[in-house]
Amino acid sequence: MRVVGSIATAGLLLAPYALGASSASEAEVIIPNDHPLIYYHGRWDASPGTWWAGSGFKLHVQDLSTLTLNLGPHTTAPLASVGVSVDYEPFYTVNVSAGANVIPLNGSPSSPQMKGTASVVRINVEGWQDNRINLEAISLNKGARLLPYTPSRLAFQFIGDSLSALTSGVGSGSQGQFLPEGVNQAWPFLTGESFKAEHRVNAQPGAALSDIVSYGNEHGVSYQYFRTEDTGYFYTTDHNYTTPWNFARDQPAPTHIVMHIGANDASQNVTADSFVQTYQNFLTRLRGLYSSQPIFVFTPWGWPSADGTISYYYQGRYERIVDERHHLGDHNVFLVNTTGWVTWEDVFPDNQHPNIPGHQKIASLFEAWLIRWGLRPETRWATPAPLIG
Repeated sequence: MRVVGSIATAGLLLAPYALGASSASEAEVIIPNDHPLIYYHGRWDASPGTWWAGSGFKLHVQDLSTLTLNLGPHTTAPLASVGVSVDYEPFYTVNVSAGANVIPLNGSPSSPQMKGTASVVRINVEGWQDNRINLEAISLNKGARLLPYTPSRLAFQFIGDSLSALTSGVGSGSQGQFLPEGVNQAWPFLTGESFKAEHRVNAQPGAALSDIVSYGNEHGVSYQYFRTEDTGYFYTTDHNYTTPWNFARDQPAPTHIVMHIGANDASQNVTADSFVQTYQNFLTRLRGLYSSQPIFVFTPWGWPSADGTISYYYQGRYERIVDERHHLGDHNVFLVNTTGWVTWEDVFPDNQHPNIPGHQKIASLFEAWLIRWGLRPETRWATPAPLIG
């Protein structure tokens, strides 16, 4: 067994990985969780463990043929669902739990198979709940070698509620709800993929922007966005507290900020004037982090009904929010008018949230909007992979 780097997690022993499943493990390359060539994205606590849907990591590996995730006790029990993509092929779901988890690398046509090539593996948690993986180490096959992962020069930051990331987490106790492959099928993620960009999704189902209790969330997004943990912390017995998020860890820093939020404020009877003030205060805090990045403010696409009508909330208020920013001299805030983007055919009839084709439609419409605005997708991923141009 070859060990690369040093182990960061307190008390982690290499022996279980060396003596565990097979004699072949003696030839494995063990990558500790503090290895500098692991490209972490999203929100990770010190354990290190994931919070928020879509958090995960990326690896660029020479001569890859096997990969095992060694996960610690803070991993969701009995399991968490993660999305896996090899060489930028579509994500597929793998259920993992505490202990050693062999990750199948044949879930896509361009899976690693050629010696002398370098593969890109992307792994993230899919769900808005049951979404914690506690990474202790990664085991690779003999001869494998980590290479630097170069992130895209484009980096989207999405902020929202269930309409941006209402996910299921297949196999993690919430199957059957909404998107089978979780955040990887949601419009923010699809948009990031289309532009070959890095993308972070901080969207919490049921949460208002206002810092109020809402549908099981103890805090609103205007509070939680600045914390490491998502609102599930409140129900997590081994971590029922929050810690500030160090935004310097978001590398690269977001180049574009996208917000679609307000449905739960309206449902909780937050007045329009109060909502506008909360939104403005939140944008002021964001400007302290992102001084010049474009911020895109979505109007609601509303709640479609079978009879063809659509119910809207806070009509005219998003326009007011953007206008007020312009009056303050901040002309890098833009209104995205989504009126008409979502109809009854685009939603699940029992909850009026976008279905899979609906999310694809929203992503396509927003991508077209961004191109008209002046943003062009990258022509290729910044870290190349075999069979991908």
